[in-house]
Amino acid sequence: MTDTRSLPHLSVLLPTLARHPQEFPPFMSLVQQTTARRLWTGQPLLMDACQGFAYGAGKGFRVPVGTAVALAPTRHPFEAALQARGLAMTTGHTVEMGFGPGDPVFQRGLLGRPWRSPLTAMREFIVACRELLAGKPVELRGEYYTLLGRQGATRHPRVHLGLGVLRPAMARLAGEVADTAITWLTPPAYIAGTLRPAMLAGAERAGRPAPRVVAAVHVALDRDGRDPLDLLYRTSAGHLRAAHYLDMLDRAGVPTDRDDWRIAAKGLIEAGVFLYGDPGTLAAGLRGYAEAGVDEVILNLHGAATTQGVQETLDELRAVLELGAVR
Repeated sequence: MTDTRSLPHLSVLLPTLARHPQEFPPFMSLVQQTTARRLWTGQPLLMDACQGFAYGAGKGFRVPVGTAVALAPTRHPFEAALQARGLAMTTGHTVEMGFGPGDPVFQRGLLGRPWRSPLTAMREFIVACRELLAGKPVELRGEYYTLLGRQGATRHPRVHLGLGVLRPAMARLAGEVADTAITWLTPPAYIAGTLRPAMLAGAERAGRPAPRVVAAVHVALDRDGRDPLDLLYRTSAGHLRAAHYLDMLDRAGVPTDRDDWRIAAKGLIEAGVFLYGDPGTLAAGLRGYAEAGVDEVILNLHGAATTQGVQETLDELRAVLELGAVR
């Protein structure tokens, strides 16, 4: 019997790129039927995640949901708060809305120029969303956002506001203003030694509780014919070429090479960022995240899902979720 006493809470990432709302209900049903805490998505580019979640809720699968992370340049805080509140009312559960700035290329593509200070932009964004969700009037004349107005107050399950966190500066900001800090491709030792201390320092400076830590973790069971490097490439090829991810991995001591993604991919496996193996190996890796101070792990099976069907992916997720079935 697997020792689950020190495992983090386990959630599920929608392992597809969301081309149709019908992709959401099977995984919302999985959350409904298992011990999974929540269904999360990344940033879909073909349809909005909130619409997919609402579609699934309308089909009867009303479960906790979250975004890890939505890119702030795609929306105004007013729209973000409106979507988040509506999702909480539609699902009847708490909602985790995680936001991030995206990389400078993405910002330039939407805004005409990259943000001079992504930290300032995200502070304005999160603070405005929080005030709107509280029903308070907002008077914001910031460097990146202007907002004069309110949405009014109504009863609904709580919306938790999160920040995507890769490096210490954003971790400190999460400590100051966010409910949740969400990491991606971050080694557990780096979370424990670099990100969490920065979050705690930010929270102490602001006189507030430190945010919960949620880590999206690539996972796959060792099966015949599978190549872990191929699975990791399928889910993270873009990340392993992005400057901000490479900088984070360099800080974490993971070897990288912009011209050879395999170097970083091998390092990620060795650092426990991609958990691949038998159930015992996966449980040990998940336990490492709990020991690093991670409250919740989002199981990311996108790589495996690109090589197998929906039912096979659901079955594999069930097998991994069983590791944390007894808490």
